[in-house]
Amino acid sequence: MKLSIIIVSYNVRHYVEQCLLSVYASLRQGDIDGEVFVVDNDSPDNSAGYIAHRFPADRYPALHVIPNARNVGFGRANNQAIRRAKGEFILFLNPDTVITEHTLADVLRFAESHHDMGVAGVSMVSADGRFALESRRGLPTPWVSFCKMTGLCALLPKSRIFGRYYMRYLPTDQPCPIDIVSGAFMLCRKQALDGVGYFDESFFMYGEDIDLSYRFLKAGYTNYFVPTPILHYKGESTKKNTYHYVHTFYEAMLIFYQKHFASSVLLTIPIRLAIYARALIALISQWLVGIGNFLTSNRTRRPDLYAYDPSAPQADAVADIAERNGFDLLATDTPDPDRPVDAVIYNAAETTFGEMIETLAANSRHDYALGTFNPHTGVLIACHQTYE
Repeated sequence: MKLSIIIVSYNVRHYVEQCLLSVYASLRQGDIDGEVFVVDNDSPDNSAGYIAHRFPADRYPALHVIPNARNVGFGRANNQAIRRAKGEFILFLNPDTVITEHTLADVLRFAESHHDMGVAGVSMVSADGRFALESRRGLPTPWVSFCKMTGLCALLPKSRIFGRYYMRYLPTDQPCPIDIVSGAFMLCRKQALDGVGYFDESFFMYGEDIDLSYRFLKAGYTNYFVPTPILHYKGESTKKNTYHYVHTFYEAMLIFYQKHFASSVLLTIPIRLAIYARALIALISQWLVGIGNFLTSNRTRRPDLYAYDPSAPQADAVADIAERNGFDLLATDTPDPDRPVDAVIYNAAETTFGEMIETLAANSRHDYALGTFNPHTGVLIACHQTYE
């Protein structure tokens, strides 16, 4: 078997469903012999049962749903599936991603021609079409982390000295070696993965991808960026910029530093201070947002506005969803810059995932997000909102 795809999910069943539909479209288009694992970490929305119902075994015999009785974390859940995987290559994929019909063929073609590859990532496009900086990162050494935390990375993004965290001095349209590959899309050669070891389960969430990428580098492999696009909603599986996220992320960074760098007081004290400082800033930010929401609670907020082609199939169904869920629908197939919309809704039965993502990325204004309506399931996804 050529490829094993592993998706760890938690409480995002509609995103998992859309991700799986894009995965199977890419497997078919590339004529790739593959299997798919969905490891569900005890989702409150019954993701495991929902996916098993939507993707029955008689039609999807190579889909394996593994329901966990508790949330065991990202790394341990992935490791459960790795031990059962039969593919020559392993792809770790986030549930809030959408790949194109040619994504899998593109990355496998690259991997098969680069035998020094440890892990490869792709060009991730955020919900509004912008290039996601997390698509490639530098190794977060103490110096690189210092530049990131102090803002030097943002101030001098193209500098190879100060801007290494996001490596923005590298081209976005050419393959190139990088240090760290995002856990949202990580393609590994199974033999190499067996050699360096699986995910370190001492990380519960965040940091596992950094640790694994670094272990590939230490073993003599090269990690690569492959400029084939995918959509990453970025944050539907985790809500960022919150106290919990910041604290969990930087605690994971501390585990990474203690594992791979010196565990001396000179290193751990500033890192811990950074953790508490960033967590405090996030807590204050949440507090201010809460006050602002309270003070403006009596004001009328503009309902979400989505654009959908009125001539497209199932337009009436989309209009019905809009009416029942209280959002506005703009009947047009061409967004007007003078009347901004929150998202443009594509009919997933009429437009390929590749066409959606390429059209989104081509919108240089980045003034709307990508939405989809699947007439077969009756589910509408508008960026970070889902409707049935």
